[in-house]
Amino acid sequence: MFVVTLRLVDKTKAPQFMEQHNAWIRRGFDEGVFLLAGGLQPNAGGAILAHDVSRAEIEARIQGDPFVAHGVARADILEIAPGRTDDRLAFLKA
Repeated sequence: MFVVTLRLVDKTKAPQFMEQHNAWIRRGFDEGVFLLAGGLQPNAGGAILAHDVSRAEIEARIQGDPFVAHGVARADILEIAPGRTDDRLAFLKA
């Protein structure tokens, strides 16, 4: 499982790539990789919870984000090996 933060680097370019970035997020959900996406507060960027992919796959996917590719945001990827979860999140330990 991965927690990805997308920290804004050049907010002025964000509107230019927002539609493509949102399409990229939709693909992540449609393909079952993204479990959660939301904004970092206050207006600092975004965060994604992803699962069921390898480190290499998530790195490649993140490089495909138009925000990352065009220098709007910088991505940091944290890998988590879930050892204990609430029953509602037990699927993450698989």
